[in-house]
Amino acid sequence: MGYLLHTNGNKLFWGSKRLFDVIVSLLLLPLLLILSIIIFFLNPFYNIGNLIFVQERMGKNCEAFFAFKFRTMSSTDEITRKYDEPIEEERITPLGRILRRSRIDELPQILNVLRGDMSLIGPRPDYYAHALEYLKNVEGYCDRHTIRPGITGLSQVTLGYVENLDLISKKVSIDNHYIQNVSYINEFKIIYSTISVILRGIGK
Repeated sequence: MGYLLHTNGNKLFWGSKRLFDVIVSLLLLPLLLILSIIIFFLNPFYNIGNLIFVQERMGKNCEAFFAFKFRTMSSTDEITRKYDEPIEEERITPLGRILRRSRIDELPQILNVLRGDMSLIGPRPDYYAHALEYLKNVEGYCDRHTIRPGITGLSQVTLGYVENLDLISKKVSIDNHYIQNVSYINEFKIIYSTISVILRGIGK
């Protein structure tokens, strides 16, 4: 309840944040179109399969939504990786590895931002089936869903990709700290850190 009261008590910030999300996402649409065309023609050689990967994620108020990404892994009928297991590195394709390191794979999520599912900045949305397990096993996990999830965020630029419950707990702590201390300055710091991560190519 404390997180809910906090987020509702700063309507100017959240309203301007949503406006910023929409404006920036609209400006990025031409880039998304250009990259989609390029990746579409490269996929048959280096990333065989569909252009876009759609996955059910947990969003605001713990509700499910479908997130869009450029596909970076070989196709599979179902996800067998458990919620506390590492990513299946062997399934990442040659082109997919480049897309992940540059964070270009996340760009289609601007469509989720325009739909209202996500924000540019916020807690990373987890695969829904895994998120249900985190709700049961990680303290404070529910609290991080009082706001829209983000394409980037404080825990993403601080920890990167996390693969076990101990790191998930640390991620949750960072996300909830972000929610409790939202400010324009912190938003710009996260944007700066995100650009730094992209330029250094340390995505996963």
